[in-house]
Amino acid sequence: MLPFRSEIRNSPTQPTIKIFLGDVTLDTRIKKHLEHFEEIESIEIRKSVERNRVDENLTIFLKADADFNKMKSSIDSSLWWYFEGEYEEKGV
Repeated sequence: MLPFRSEIRNSPTQPTIKIFLGDVTLDTRIKKHLEHFEEIESIEIRKSVERNRVDENLTIFLKADADFNKMKSSIDSSLWWYFEGEYEEKGV
């Protein structure tokens, strides 16, 4: 199982990037990890209403001038780096 999955959601009000973590106990830690991106306006931990998904997700709101595709790629890279470090520390 992958440690996370991300999606761009095109909402009529404001597009977002959603992060679905395999372990929702990490939501707060990952939220803090992602707050260093200057292009992020805010991050919310929300209940997931979609079927066959984890109970919560991180919903990322970007600033108006941010490139969503570029930011999704940057966030994904940062999360892979984060989880790679976690697995190395635990000897997995």
